[in-house]
Amino acid sequence: MIGIIGAMELEIQGLRARLDQPETSVISGVRFDTGSIHGVPVVLAVCGVGKVFAALCAQTMILRFPVRAVINTGVAGTLCSALGIGDVALASDVVQHDMDTSPLGDPVGMISGPNLVHLPADGALTDRLAARAGALGLHCQVGTIATGDQFLAQAERKLWIHETFGAIAGEMEGGSIGQVCYVNHIPFAVLRTISDGADGSAPESFPAFAAAAAADAVEIVDGLLEEMSRARAVD
Repeated sequence: MIGIIGAMELEIQGLRARLDQPETSVISGVRFDTGSIHGVPVVLAVCGVGKVFAALCAQTMILRFPVRAVINTGVAGTLCSALGIGDVALASDVVQHDMDTSPLGDPVGMISGPNLVHLPADGALTDRLAARAGALGLHCQVGTIATGDQFLAQAERKLWIHETFGAIAGEMEGGSIGQVCYVNHIPFAVLRTISDGADGSAPESFPAFAAAAAADAVEIVDGLLEEMSRARAVD
């Protein structure tokens, strides 16, 4: 079973509409929809915005459903010149830009426990998502995706995150989902289509572009599930 998590309804509703034999359960206030897409068993969830909701959802999903991989899908702001609105960012790794125990001598962003700043995403799963994005004609970049409990809207903060972590995109959930998956030894991928510039223009641009960006992410994930179904048929 593949777990798929989005923060907002618009990031998941397109996949939910494609579920065969759907069943719904609500756990800790989070809705989980199970079924299959292209014959591949999946569980979908809208976790809510921010790191705590994202972590709660990911841990519950792992404990309650037999997931063998988790994909976090949705939208993000660009943090680099290589990605514009409508482009695709895929995580080689995730960081939490608002994690800071540096007064104790730690590197900025270090997550205690794993004692890492950069948590690696699953390379094979990321490559397959990148291939699907390419097949749809979407420009795709693989790199660090930065997470924090902030809607990024200041050019200075955007530049700091990019320069400190080498991040290509910023959002509010992927890093905590990645942390939960990492400590549970579950492969994960973070897929983001770019909806805004993370520079103060977002309040105007976000509503206009978020729905279209989320729809592209849905098509990428749907294409991956279709590919998985074909691979199972061959096996």
